[in-house]
Amino acid sequence: MFVDTAKVFITAGKGGDGAVSFRHEIYVDKGGPDGGDGGKGGDVIFVASENVNTLLDFRYKPELKGSDGQNGSKRDRHGRSGEALYVKVPMGTVVKKDGEIIADLTEDGQEVVIAKGGDGGFGNAHFKSSIRQTPRIAEKGELGDTFEAELELKLLADVGLVGFPNAGKSTFLSVVSNARPEIANYAFTTLSPNLGVADIDDGSLLIADLPGLIEGASEGKGLGDAFLRHIERTAVLLHLIDVYTDDIATAYQTIRKELESYNVELNDRPEVIALTKIDGLDEDIIQMQIDAVKAVAKNAEVYAISSSAHKGIKEVLRALRHKVLEARKIAAEDDIEADDEEFETITLGQNQIAEGWTVEKIVEDGHEYFKVVGDKIEKFARRTQFDNFEGVNRLRDIMKKMGISHELRRKGAEGDSEIHIGDSEFTFLEQ
Repeated sequence: MFVDTAKVFITAGKGGDGAVSFRHEIYVDKGGPDGGDGGKGGDVIFVASENVNTLLDFRYKPELKGSDGQNGSKRDRHGRSGEALYVKVPMGTVVKKDGEIIADLTEDGQEVVIAKGGDGGFGNAHFKSSIRQTPRIAEKGELGDTFEAELELKLLADVGLVGFPNAGKSTFLSVVSNARPEIANYAFTTLSPNLGVADIDDGSLLIADLPGLIEGASEGKGLGDAFLRHIERTAVLLHLIDVYTDDIATAYQTIRKELESYNVELNDRPEVIALTKIDGLDEDIIQMQIDAVKAVAKNAEVYAISSSAHKGIKEVLRALRHKVLEARKIAAEDDIEADDEEFETITLGQNQIAEGWTVEKIVEDGHEYFKVVGDKIEKFARRTQFDNFEGVNRLRDIMKKMGISHELRRKGAEGDSEIHIGDSEFTFLEQ
């Protein structure tokens, strides 16, 4: 069963809590703090594998969870970090979060951290200083990333076969490769993509046979909408058209329009056109159909083939391999240029945003509170044990050093004003 989309709920491991502990040894009076740090939560890591072909397993296992980190303990013993969860996915898998792409796994063995485990909290040994010799502060471990991910598989192939249903795509693939797609004399015989490897001269081509397209496929009609995504990954298109088609030029233009409507970039994808099922047809008629296609497909390479009789097959494969090599070379050059541009435009903007914060006074139904937003301060708040007075006071000290307390006072916050940071609530209570 071929499955090319799935949803999965991902939860990285929680970080372990830091410990509050003091040395208790004979002959040692007032031993210092020795609470260890909590361990980091386990990440969830996707690994692209050429041995996995579908997303079927995720239909039966829709939840992925990393291991939690262990809590710290006395004698400066740090908690053990949670084990990362490695998940194998097919090459060509795209991972989306809230509709945004967060990972695109295209190479065998490629690893991407999809969800990061939470950091472990510091134990009280971390907070010892010359003026704070008996700290009773420890941090909570942070929660790991948690979200629902959308997985989408886009086949990685050199050549994608496109055309109307029953144009001879599956027959072509079965003749040039060891693939055995279902073949019959009716439309939509192919209900899921098929892959085959065709050997030609001293090389080979990975060819994807996709379900036939119809007019309106890009809008969801027929089967095309579900499988057009696979065409995006192919380097070259082989457009197959039944030579017996009455208006062969219009048939060609209809498929091209559907490809462009789905993704305008497909309009520039290299293409080879092949008129199929020519066995038994007069040469004059075949040439007439070729000329009709060339009239609307300027500068296109058009071949006439018979898959069952093995006519014109090698010529088409050679043309495809030539175009694939050209397309891969251009893609590699574009990747190098893109990497150079990305390196040149690196700025400190992201770090500045991470260090920044905002304070907003909010009044809802007569209830007043102050909302503090900022990556760094929210991280400190998540790690604060709010049932520990010293821990909350530490958070207030951090707010003071970052200038947040000054801004709160400027906006009208007083001692008993309610402060919201992330999911945490506490009173201002300036010290």
